[in-house]
Amino acid sequence: MSSNTVEYGIGQTSYRAAGELPGLTRLVDSFYGFMETLPEAKIILSMHPSDLTASRKKLTYFLSGWLGGPKLYSEHFGSIIIPSAHRHLPIGTAERDAWILCMQKAAEQQPYKESFKVYLIEQLKVPAERIRAVCSA
Repeated sequence: MSSNTVEYGIGQTSYRAAGELPGLTRLVDSFYGFMETLPEAKIILSMHPSDLTASRKKLTYFLSGWLGGPKLYSEHFGSIIIPSAHRHLPIGTAERDAWILCMQKAAEQQPYKESFKVYLIEQLKVPAERIRAVCSA
């Protein structure tokens, strides 16, 4: 492995690659911006409250811990099992794909290394699919 290679998913490497809390906040703000504007995302936007303030904070805090940073979600909101938390929502393939599309577009706008952008989206596909599987069962 060269000295320029970063292994994401170890310690806080992913959290740091995402720009820590300020970087995750920018990512989430961009994500919700796409959710509010992309026609494909209308279906998932309708599952959210009209005021997205709490949703933005929860996603930012979740991503912080999920990427190896501070466990802000559990500190502020308690523990969460992501698929179970979404069980009440009608999430199928279209909803999963719309969520990933918004996150892909948001990641593209960030000053992340290309390798981290690819890693992030591939990793996010795992819980997105688990949520779809639980919600469409």
